[in-house]
Amino acid sequence: QVQLVESGGGLVQAGGSLSVSCAASGSIFSINTMGWYRQAPGKQRELVALKTSGGRTNYADSVEGRFTISRDNAKNMVYLQKNNLKPEDTAVYYCYAYWGRAYWGQGTQVTVSS
Repeated sequence: QVQLVESGGGLVQAGGSLSVSCAASGSIFSINTMGWYRQAPGKQRELVALKTSGGRTNYADSVEGRFTISRDNAKNMVYLQKNNLKPEDTAVYYCYAYWGRAYWGQGTQVTVSS
């Protein structure tokens, strides 16, 4: 099975930048889709960004132009660079991968202060 571990969360001021990373490990190394979801307090979990192994990328409208997703397929790593952060970006960010089934990381907290 695949295990996903996030890192890089923390506290940042509005307008600042933060990068989070996710490493996939286990017996499976060929993963089609990796990306990020987030869940804010009192809100449903929502899609942030997805990237396929072939390079196709999807972004939520709310982060388009501010966030950038990238992958290192050889390492099975996925990254999310977050610029011009807003308080409404505060959430737990979850790494996501799909290979036959969906896999989830444990989540990393990102807090944006005003």
